[in-house]
Amino acid sequence: MDEPISMEERYPAKYWHRLADGRIRCDLCPRDCKLHEGQRGACFVRGRVDDAMVLTTYGRSSGFCVDPIEKKPLNHFYPGSSVLSFGTAGCNLACKFCQNWDISKSRSFDKLADQATPEAIANTALRLDCKSVAFTYNDPVIFAEYAMDVADACHAVGVQTVAVTAGYMHAAPRREFYAKMDAANVDLKAFTDEFYVKQTGAHLQPVLDTLNYLKQETDVWFEITTLLIPGLNDSAEEINSMSEWLIKELGADVPLHFSAFHPDYKMVNLPATPPETLQQAWRIARDAGMRYVYTGNVHNIAGDTTHCPSCGGSLIVRDWYEIEQYRLTPDGHCPDCHTQVAGCFEKFGKAFGARRIPVVVNRPT
Repeated sequence: MDEPISMEERYPAKYWHRLADGRIRCDLCPRDCKLHEGQRGACFVRGRVDDAMVLTTYGRSSGFCVDPIEKKPLNHFYPGSSVLSFGTAGCNLACKFCQNWDISKSRSFDKLADQATPEAIANTALRLDCKSVAFTYNDPVIFAEYAMDVADACHAVGVQTVAVTAGYMHAAPRREFYAKMDAANVDLKAFTDEFYVKQTGAHLQPVLDTLNYLKQETDVWFEITTLLIPGLNDSAEEINSMSEWLIKELGADVPLHFSAFHPDYKMVNLPATPPETLQQAWRIARDAGMRYVYTGNVHNIAGDTTHCPSCGGSLIVRDWYEIEQYRLTPDGHCPDCHTQVAGCFEKFGKAFGARRIPVVVNRPT
């Protein structure tokens, strides 16, 4: 039996239609949940009340923090800047290895302690000198209406927006959603449909469609992250196939992050990803022609560093989330050979660093 949806949770949602059999279908993501009165979708936060779809987490957050932008991870989107990060609850994928399962798999809204209007979030980001606001911790696709309203409020005061997402979304809402985003990090969880079906309850092709859409039809700056899980998606063959597809379809300039898995949620019996696996993946992608490849969740300065794709010089040297050296020109050129580095850059000042600062965003009275 689904948990009843209270009055304060009933924010009118978009992206649904009524079926001939009396159910309504959610049109936001490829799960296409078909709901009777009182039922919730697979994401748990979208449900049917009074013959219409509602979003139960509008204006409700699991918490706000100021982070370095590199933590999203975005290494080519205003490096060193700070980002106001928040999420809600729920998720439209069912990843057995979820690293944020306490938020994304939550079936209790007790965690949603922080309430804030879009304008309050935008003004807080401005007050704290954050370059951007990130929708993260859980997938913003499932709270798209809230995220898009926050994005409008942010743009009104000159703050940019970032989506950290699995990219599992239908075409029509995808157009509206990314029209309001400045940057994204998309989780490409594997490069086989078998992995997606068995480990996430989803499919690969809609994610590839999102990546193609971002590249071909938007100006959104995006980077890609793949969490390498021992024995499931870390083979040299799969990484090479993925790298070749990325180069062919998206180009060699899209930054690619390989991140280390740690045992969590429903996948506690597998070992953590060895550093050697990340280094092998880094080499394979580079050898395939990817210009900007990074490793994450391990201490590896070489894997955190941005190199010039032409002369090979070290341009941004990172130690975890600390920037140790920054040599790019304000418009993103290598100072040695003048090659343009792909990304969004500006005059570099003092980096925010590896801090994580919890903040409270209050609803205006």
